[in-house]
Amino acid sequence: MGSDLFGSYAESSCAALFVASISSFGISHDFSAMSYPLIISSMEIVVCLITTLFATDPFEIKRVSEIEPTLKRQLVNSTVLMTAGITMVTFFALPSEFTLFNFGTEMSVKNWHLFFCVAIGLWAGLVIGYTTEYYTSNASSPVKDVADSCRTGAATNVIFGLALGYKSVIIPIFAIAIAIYVSFSLAAMYGNSVSALRMLSTIATGLAIDAYGPISDNAGGIAEMAGMSHEIHERTDALDAAGNTTAAIGKGFAIGSAALVSLALFGAFVSRAGITVDVLTPKVFIGLLVGAMLPYWFSAMTMKSVGSAALKMVEEVRRQFNTIPGLMEGRAKSDYATCVKISTDASLREMIPPGALVMLTPLIAGTLFGVETLAGVLAGSLVSGVQVAISASNTGGAWDNAKKYIEAGGNEHAKSLGPKGSDAHKAAVIGDTIGDPLKDTSGPSLNILIKLMAVESLVFAPFFAAHGGLLFKLF
Repeated sequence: MGSDLFGSYAESSCAALFVASISSFGISHDFSAMSYPLIISSMEIVVCLITTLFATDPFEIKRVSEIEPTLKRQLVNSTVLMTAGITMVTFFALPSEFTLFNFGTEMSVKNWHLFFCVAIGLWAGLVIGYTTEYYTSNASSPVKDVADSCRTGAATNVIFGLALGYKSVIIPIFAIAIAIYVSFSLAAMYGNSVSALRMLSTIATGLAIDAYGPISDNAGGIAEMAGMSHEIHERTDALDAAGNTTAAIGKGFAIGSAALVSLALFGAFVSRAGITVDVLTPKVFIGLLVGAMLPYWFSAMTMKSVGSAALKMVEEVRRQFNTIPGLMEGRAKSDYATCVKISTDASLREMIPPGALVMLTPLIAGTLFGVETLAGVLAGSLVSGVQVAISASNTGGAWDNAKKYIEAGGNEHAKSLGPKGSDAHKAAVIGDTIGDPLKDTSGPSLNILIKLMAVESLVFAPFFAAHGGLLFKLF
């Protein structure tokens, strides 16, 4: 739980510290300035602890409609407090002016430049979070449109859901693009690194509201298995719907920061390999094409893995219903252990091919085709992977909440589509089933693909620069 967020956080910290080590305050061993990324991370802990109190003490939630707004306010509160915190830290820890190295040239930077780099990463993260919330919340019009499309069957539901996912990419990509341009203009790769780190500066709050979803979902499952009252079901469903939205927000933060982190690592790779990347060079361009294809190949592997495991699970459940007397009537106990074994075995075995794809691609590209082609692969996978990940996560979240919107029957429109078991509800269940591997498997795992390839390439950059490109040397 939260491994994608932790991965982004750790790698953005490493990227910021690596770039800082070759700056003027790194060379002069200015400890407080070198520790700037870590000091801000420490400030985040204090800010998020204070933010937690806003959800529990000043205001008590008394209605279902107040759940989502309260959770969203957590992000705003932590962002505002963090902005005040970084103002103090920036002017306390950093010298008024220092030098950064920007691809072989020196760049003079003032401390307030770093403040704006940090702030834009922080607020870009909030924009991504709120955009994700808008496209996945069952209180917003996009999800209601997806639910309404279930009137005419599963096919239109799938079409509307995919369209929503593609459209949800627009604002986050603009936010990431602006953050990259401003931070790079003000402080080169160091600005980009701290901007990525600050996009995750509300990670404690983000993780709390991210974990909220699975907890609520399991509470609903326990209530159903225990045969509890309909009123309890309504409450757990409302909590679960809010949890789906907050989980999507967490994924949005992770993917957005992964883009900035990967760019910083890409810059470090290019510097370490000692190359200039020219897109018009055939070696680079073929790398771009292959890199842009990798997220689709990776997603195909992970989605097929989910499908294969689900197929085995369905077959096992059918076998138990057919062979265990009294199971259908509730008089006999099912064989839970076999079902759990199918899931755990598949989760471990089916991850080997996607993992091998991520680990072997930089090694093969760098050794056989050289650092220029590998640079193209990294850039292509970054550009393509971010967009596929955002659309997959938001599409899955929207389908899930469209189903819950119909089940809840909270207004006249929802009641006209329900109740459970209606044709519209059956169509929504199909969409939810398709969306689960998108939002829980393919979407979140793509940012690992982007970052891990960049980290591996950075580690092996000197080897690839000295000995890579074997195929081009032979022919």
